[in-house]
Formats: sequence, structure tokens, C-alpha cells
Amino acid sequence: MVVEECTVERLAAFSEGSAGGNPAGVVIHERLPDEATMQAIAAKVNYSETAFAAPEGDAWRVRYFAPEIEVPFCGHATIALGAALARRQGEGCFRLHLNDARIMVEGRRTGDGYAATLQSPPTQSWPAGAALVNQGLALFGYEHADLDPRIPPAVAEAGARHLILALRDRGRLAAMRYDLATGRSLMLSEGFATISLVHAERPGLFHARNPFAAGGVYEDPATGAAAAALAGYLRDIDWPHGGSIEILQGQDMNVPSRLRADITPVTAASIRVSGEVRVIPA
Repeated sequence: MVVEECTVERLAAFSEGSAGGNPAGVVIHERLPDEATMQAIAAKVNYSETAFAAPEGDAWRVRYFAPEIEVPFCGHATIALGAALARRQGEGCFRLHLNDARIMVEGRRTGDGYAATLQSPPTQSWPAGAALVNQGLALFGYEHADLDPRIPPAVAEAGARHLILALRDRGRLAAMRYDLATGRSLMLSEGFATISLVHAERPGLFHARNPFAAGGVYEDPATGAAAAALAGYLRDIDWPHGGSIEILQGQDMNVPSRLRADITPVTAASIRVSGEVRVIPA
């Protein structure tokens, strides 16, 4: 199959009305292209991820490709896929078979377009080791004093793995800079999809930035997989989340994005991540 045979839909997930959101490619086809073709399409689209979906029984077989690598799970591309399926088939819940998990996404119409909610893979987290924390801080030029002691550094998963570093000061988050090649080396060596830098404005509201050097992308403006991992980690440390958190991301890139994560009290249970979706004009 050649690249031109696949129609790519372009949607921005976790948008703020008619602006912002993280662009994702979505390819829905009667069968998945071969791996090399999917990688070539993702490189050509040049968004942080493109989701590929094909019917498989009563579900959809889904794979995700960044411009340079395949990733096991991508939240914003799943949200975009949910909206794309709703556009084609009407509102509803769609079962997705990923490489390593089975999840669901719900797509629905809104007054101005579409929205979607994904049910993440199960979550887990563990403390980040001292050497890893030091590497992460050095990458961004942060000091230990920049960290928020209420949210210790951790590695968290909800379908993909992330290093979480919580910062005391919003200004330090806004000033984030790093070397892409160094970040890529660290993330690939540790199996991280992103490094999740967050600041808690209050218990239910977080600001986030997510470097995605592993996929050849300097930064994501909205990261659903990292939102699910963060929410699962906050549950693990008994953070007073009140059942949900909102995450504002992309503001420092001038690409405003908003994510909501609903958190049940059940340890390791999946997280519901929701957001609006806008169609990117051709």
C-alpha cells in the first residue's frame, strides 16, 4: 500500500473552543497499512502522533505512530479518533484494541463540534530513583529546590510511561527549555513517552508541559496519556483531587488546551480523560 491511498483526517484534540488543542492525524481504513507505510504516513503528516484504525470484529484495531517511532498509546490521538468515528458512525462508544491493551473511546457531538472521552489502560506508578531525578533536573536546568515536595518525582504509566516532575513555581514551568538530542537519549533509554512537567495551581487544577523528544517532537500542547498517568499517580499518593482534575497545557506555546481527568478511588483503575475536538480545515 502506498502513502497516497490513505486519507488522513486532521483534528485537534483537547481544544479550547475554536482554538488550540494538539493536532493528530487519523487514518480509518478497511485494514491497517503495513508498519513501514504507517511510519511513512506519520512522518509525512508530521504531527506528534497519527492514529491508524481498522475494524476488527466488534472493535477497532488501533496503532499510533509519531514521526520517528511507534508509541503504545496516545491519548490525544485517541480523542481525535473518537471524534472521527462519531463523525462517520454517529455518537457512541467504540472499543479499541491497542498493541498491549483494550480500551474504549466515546465520541459525541457538541454545540460547536465534537468531544470525546477515553478510558485509559490501567495505571501504575513508583518513585523515581535519585539518579533519574538528577538527570531529569539537569536536562531542564532545574534544581531540587524547584520541586514541589507535595508531589514527589515519580514514574507513572497509563498505557505509556512518563517521568513526572512537579514544580513549585508556575514561572519555572513557563521558562522550560532543553536540548532535544539530550532529551531524546534520556527518554529512549528509560522508555518514556514524555517527561511530564506540572505545577499545581490548586488541588484540582494543574498546568503542564510535556516534552516528547522520544518521538522527535520538542513539546506536545496536550497529552492525554500523560494526563491519565498523572491522575493515576495523584490517586496513589492520596492527593486531594476531589474526583477529578483539570489540566491546562499549551499556554506557553500559544496553543491553549484543556484536559479533564476523572479519578475513581480504585487503585490502578483506568482514568477517564475528556476534551473537545476541532476539525482542522484542509
